[in-house]
Amino acid sequence: MYIPGHFKQHNIEEVKSFLKQNSFGILVSQVNGKPWATHIPLELEVNGEGKEVLVGHTSRGNKQWKDLEQNEEVLAIFNGPHTYISSSWYDHENVPTWNYIAVHVCGKIRTIEGEELLASLKRLIDKYEARSQHPVTVEAMSERFLESELRGIVGFELIITDIQAAYKLSQNRDLKNKTKIISELENRGDSDSLKIAEHMKSYNG
Repeated sequence: MYIPGHFKQHNIEEVKSFLKQNSFGILVSQVNGKPWATHIPLELEVNGEGKEVLVGHTSRGNKQWKDLEQNEEVLAIFNGPHTYISSSWYDHENVPTWNYIAVHVCGKIRTIEGEELLASLKRLIDKYEARSQHPVTVEAMSERFLESELRGIVGFELIITDIQAAYKLSQNRDLKNKTKIISELENRGDSDSLKIAEHMKSYNG
């Protein structure tokens, strides 16, 4: 993706943390020669070979899975908070813009099945059920039900070859203007504006 130098995030540990916190992504590949995108959770993990991967699954009814391994590379897109920045907040003439965080991950797909797929589902459910009052577990599911559900999905690993991260947080503005932007975002008060304001404080002093 296009990332001006000011906004490129080089801290890979920060990017990994972002991926773990914003794991609902968009998997993009080619199906019959045309772009195809699926919105699914993609969990950052380290596989048995010590390689960093994204692990996910899709419905067997989604024809994207049939061509995944034939794609030279696929793309996973992750979006973080984003918000409009009014140029009325600057002390000089300029144009409005948008602040945002986004990460692109490229890699090669390997399908997984059997115990490997089941283990990935267990990790996924355990992660998101952790705060539930009555958490669902794979262990509590009946064998018949679980077998039926497993037949309806296709699991995969995306073996990561490249990560690109854009953290557009007004790094190209001076301290006076950045402080004003943060103040205006906090006054606006919606969730994304507040999150971007917090990130601006962290990355811009």
